[in-house]
Amino acid sequence: MKIGYPCINRSLDCKGNRTFRLKSYSEERLIETVEKNLECLQNMLEFNTERDLYFFRITSDLVPFASHEVNDFDWRAHFERRFKKIGKIIEGNDIRINMHPNQFIVLNSDKENVYKNSVEELRYHAEVLDSLGLDESAKIQLHVGGVYYDKEKSMNRFAERFLDLDDRLRNRLVIENDERSYSISDCLSIAEDTDVPVVADYLHHKIKNEGKSFEDIISRVSETWSEDDGRMMVDYSEQAEGEKEGRHAETLHEANFTKFLERTKDHDFDLMLEIKDKEKSAQKALKIAEKIKI
Repeated sequence: MKIGYPCINRSLDCKGNRTFRLKSYSEERLIETVEKNLECLQNMLEFNTERDLYFFRITSDLVPFASHEVNDFDWRAHFERRFKKIGKIIEGNDIRINMHPNQFIVLNSDKENVYKNSVEELRYHAEVLDSLGLDESAKIQLHVGGVYYDKEKSMNRFAERFLDLDDRLRNRLVIENDERSYSISDCLSIAEDTDVPVVADYLHHKIKNEGKSFEDIISRVSETWSEDDGRMMVDYSEQAEGEKEGRHAETLHEANFTKFLERTKDHDFDLMLEIKDKEKSAQKALKIAEKIKI
């Protein structure tokens, strides 16, 4: 099992998700921002490898406005050497990478412009992973999207649009359950029609599970992953006390996490910790996993 955290390291004095307002866009501003984001990404990866954290989610804000019409700058060519250098760090340390576009990226949207913009944004994410020289085990993680008053029709629309993507995009995408609309069972149904791998989110499943235990359904989830897709990915978080349902906890609850690992130890997966204190909880989780020999 590889354990990791998403996007930001709170122990380092840098941010890998720097951006700026659209009205402030200029080529010079873009280059300066991406340079700093790539430098911070390298620093975070080096921090992680020194602490045996070999799973990391790269921010979607690495290249601001990459899919926007205002940006016609060839950032891939300009930063080619830097991307290759970071890619070698990833490959040399066998780091698992994924990305997770924001909630505005909706492949099954009933609005054509949202759908088309979503595809362009997914292409950008694939370009980042391609620029790093990563194979198909580096995934782009996506929610199914909206229900739009007809869940079955919306699921079918997702499947049709997924299958219509070019191989380069389709081979990168994985879908994740959410806490309101699409359960793991729903994602598995889509997977049957499309062969898209499914990421099981533990906190979302606790909220929307249709009476099925996480331990039981994860066996079916594992079957959606092929050898080329790499090891199954699982997201873990806990409910923040006193907060809105689905809000991620500030820090890892060690007793709860130990129980989670013990209940799922028969399954092989890489674990993304969606806990607010990021690398601190990831290091705690790694020690717990080592202690119980996961």
